[in-house]
Amino acid sequence: MSIKFKAAIAASVAGLLTLSACGGDSSAASGEEIDVVAYSTPQTAYKAIQGLFQDTAEGKDVTFKESYGPSGDQSRAVEAGQPADFVNFSLESDVTRLVDAGLVAEDWNAGPNQGIVADSVVVLVVREGNPKNIQGWDDIVKPGVGIVSPNPASSGGARWNILAAWGHVLATGGTEDDAKDYLTQFFKNAVSLPGSARDALTSFTSGNGDVLVSYENEAILARQNGEPIEYIVPDETLLIETPAAVTTEAPAVATDFLSFLFTPEAQTEFVKSGYRPVIDGVDVDVEGATDPENPYPTPKTLLTVAADFGGWSEAKAKFFDDGAIVPTIQSETGTLE
Repeated sequence: MSIKFKAAIAASVAGLLTLSACGGDSSAASGEEIDVVAYSTPQTAYKAIQGLFQDTAEGKDVTFKESYGPSGDQSRAVEAGQPADFVNFSLESDVTRLVDAGLVAEDWNAGPNQGIVADSVVVLVVREGNPKNIQGWDDIVKPGVGIVSPNPASSGGARWNILAAWGHVLATGGTEDDAKDYLTQFFKNAVSLPGSARDALTSFTSGNGDVLVSYENEAILARQNGEPIEYIVPDETLLIETPAAVTTEAPAVATDFLSFLFTPEAQTEFVKSGYRPVIDGVDVDVEGATDPENPYPTPKTLLTVAADFGGWSEAKAKFFDDGAIVPTIQSETGTLE
C-alpha cells in the first residue's frame, strides 16, 4: 500500500554490538567504521538499514559499532566522551546539548528534512481485548488504572508522552492548572517509570500496568513480535520527530550514511519497524498496524513541539529542567528519581 505522511504543518550506555558486512562495487569507504549512538527504539530498523548501506558504493566494507539506550543518557555519554560519529536521539534537545559542547555543527538541521529521519506519534497501548476500555487520555487517569511510561529524567520518549498529555488537556479546553492536575494524577497512577521507551515496553509486556504510553512504532513492533497488545491513537496526540546528526570529527562516510537514511530504501525499513516516513511514496505493508488499510491515521488534533510548545528549548525550560513543572509534580507525587 502507498503510505504518504507529511510532518504536521508545523550514566548508562547500552552494550555495544558490532555488525559487519560487505557488498557493492566500489571501495570508496573501504575499511572505515561508523560509531552509532542512538536511543533505544530504532535498533531493529538500523540493523536492516546498515546492511543496505553496506551494499552501496559509499558503504562498501564499512563496519558499524552501535550503542543504544535512553536518549538523554546517550547524549550525556557522548558529551562526556563516548565515541560517536553518528547520533540519533529522540529529542532535539539531546542533539543541541552536543552542539553546545562543540561536538555537532550548529547547522546540523539545515537540510530539507531539518535533521529528522523518522516520525511517530504518541499512542496508548493496552492489553488484548482492552479490558479497562481505555479509549483516550481521560481514561488513563481514572482510579485503578496503572500507567507505565518511561521516566522523563532519562528518556526522550517520556518527554514526548508528557507533552502529549499536557497538550490534550489544553486542546480540549482545559487550562494550564487543569493540565497540572492531570499530570499529577498521571504520576499518581504510574506503576512503572523505566529508564527508556524500550524498557517501558518490556515492563508492560511483562505484566505491569494497564496502559503503556509509548511511541506508535514501539506498539507496532511489539505486535510484530507476537505480543498480545492493542493500541489507540488518541484524538489529540503529539508528532514525534526523531533527529539525527554526524559529529564534527566523524569520517565523511558517516555523512554518507546520514544521507542514505532519506532514501526510499532506508525509509522503507523505518516504516517496516512502525515509524512514519519523512518522505513521500514509500510503498510497504506494515505488519502489526491496527488497520492495515490505514496504518498511519492522521489524528483529529496533531500537536507539534514547534507550533504548540515553542520548540524544544522553551519546552525543556518550562517542563523538564530542575524546578520546572514536571520535576515539581514528580517530587510531589514521590516519582522523582
